[in-house]
Amino acid sequence: MRFFIAELAAQLHGRVLGGITPQLAHHKADREVSSGAQSVLLVDGLAIDSRLVIPGQLFAAVRADRDGHDYVDAAFSAGAAAVLVDNADCLAVSGSGSGSGSGSGSGSGEFAERGMAILVEDVPLALMEIARIARDRLPDRVVGVTGSVGKTTTKDLLAEVLAQQFVTVASEKSFNNELGVPLTLANAAEGTQAAVVEMGARGAGHISLLCELARPTVGIVTTVERVHTEVMGGIEQIAQAKGELIAALPSTGLAVLNAEVPLVAAMAGRTEANVLRFGQGGDVQAIEVQVDEELRPSFVLLSPWGQVAVRLGIRGAHNVSNALAAATAALGLGLSLEQVAVGLESAVTSPLRMDLQTMPSGALLLNDSYNAGPASMAAALRALSSLPGADQAGSAGSGSAGSGSAGGSGSGSAGSSGSPDSSASGAGRRIAVLGLMAELGDSAPQEHQAVAELADQLQIQIIAVGTD
Repeated sequence: MRFFIAELAAQLHGRVLGGITPQLAHHKADREVSSGAQSVLLVDGLAIDSRLVIPGQLFAAVRADRDGHDYVDAAFSAGAAAVLVDNADCLAVSGSGSGSGSGSGSGSGEFAERGMAILVEDVPLALMEIARIARDRLPDRVVGVTGSVGKTTTKDLLAEVLAQQFVTVASEKSFNNELGVPLTLANAAEGTQAAVVEMGARGAGHISLLCELARPTVGIVTTVERVHTEVMGGIEQIAQAKGELIAALPSTGLAVLNAEVPLVAAMAGRTEANVLRFGQGGDVQAIEVQVDEELRPSFVLLSPWGQVAVRLGIRGAHNVSNALAAATAALGLGLSLEQVAVGLESAVTSPLRMDLQTMPSGALLLNDSYNAGPASMAAALRALSSLPGADQAGSAGSGSAGSGSAGGSGSGSAGSSGSPDSSASGAGRRIAVLGLMAELGDSAPQEHQAVAELADQLQIQIIAVGTD
């Protein structure tokens, strides 16, 4: 999405410093629009990681584990058209991009050679305002997706389905907080017709804030589980927080709720929007569910619009529920059953989710290590249990893949290996390499014990990774 630099600075109550970057000058014909007697420079899109800057974007210097102000030079080198900062010292030539400069960056000739900047009081607050500005330019076909598990996969599935009819933008990876939502909205292409925005929460009020930025007209709640209880509280508090998405919908909107989870189904009482439920007993259901040898499910989708055969391109029987959530939203937005089936089959998931590989030894490696909670860990173990037991070449070995520690930093996994004569029956050695499930508070020992007991029931050997 393109923004006039001067106009954006005014909307953010900031001021423009500096001149034209070498990169901006190189793309001047594309980045300059005639406006009366003078030209107004543009930025196209937004980045908060200098390593991921696309030429022409606005780089926002965010303070997290590292201070983005230290990477202004790197952003300009990558082609940023301008930078958004709340400390002008990083713009001084003597600072060399290290944040140690003493200059004010007030527009000297030396600074003009380094690039343009928008100086604001607070970069995170400015990012949220950019999100509001971008949302004003999008149509009222914005879907918010939340839930304790499954929200990223549901987002990926729905984005692919909607793309069968609409120019669609969706959150990258799991960019689902007050930084990720502005990135999603501001990076929507001109002419975008639909947006799918993932929304995470670490407490009460978080999703309400994201809804204030994205103003969703459709809301999906995948499920409510005991995850992040250390910071979120009990399951009732988790449901209350996730339900903020449904409460924020306009009366003309659509709530898509899991009929199989009472705490989710009850969220219908928090909205005047139309409600569609998915899952057993809901408006959209799956029957005749089967899973092939590569864990890809197929089923018949039943709905008020008719029925259609669906074969998912992603793995895991647990993803049938996520597919139903995506299908329900898409059907509610007017897509056909055929478009839904095509989109669900062609969709791929974000990395480190149910990725199946055959190793040189013949062992199967199932990598589901992006994140972990009790529900996702159990799903990974059940998926591992249903894998064929052996490589056809007859070599023995061990495989691993599965669920890692919360936050995506773990290396948990589950895998399968065996001998040739065990493949037909599905027998064979199965090993689960599991990281810690973080942020479970006082329930952590019981939840980890439950995972161990499930692995024992499924005859899966565990290799535990972690220090606790």
